[in-house]
Amino acid sequence: MQTFFQEYLNVLQICHTDILKELDGLPPAALDWTPGIYMNSVSVLVFHLTGAERYWIGDVAAQDTTERDREAEFRVHGVGVDVLKKRLADNLEYARAVLEKFTIQDLEKMRPARGGREFSVAWALLHALEHSTLHLGQIQLTRQLWEQSKSSI
Repeated sequence: MQTFFQEYLNVLQICHTDILKELDGLPPAALDWTPGIYMNSVSVLVFHLTGAERYWIGDVAAQDTTERDREAEFRVHGVGVDVLKKRLADNLEYARAVLEKFTIQDLEKMRPARGGREFSVAWALLHALEHSTLHLGQIQLTRQLWEQSKSSI
């Protein structure tokens, strides 16, 4: 794997490792808890960020079409931590397989996306990483708010 893609994978892995740290020790109720109206649970955030990663890395950058149901990601409820961990691990392995096939020249290639838009491979990969780290922060805050809500009882 070329250096750029190895480094990209390393950063994605750090993001996933940080998410796994946030999942560690959370009871099942915490996975579905939301801090307020129009806010997402940890389970929803993990399902959504893994769905988005798979879309931008796979569907767009690698042109490996799936049938992503984005709306379903926001209805996730009652899944165990093992399911969330497996989604993260599966995504990381998928990303590794895709990134091994890319060359630096591929970053400039344009790819079609939903809605008739086009993005470069570079943009799609960077957006996947940006999006995942954004939701990592939301997962971290949601866990903090969960713990705070339980300590005030």
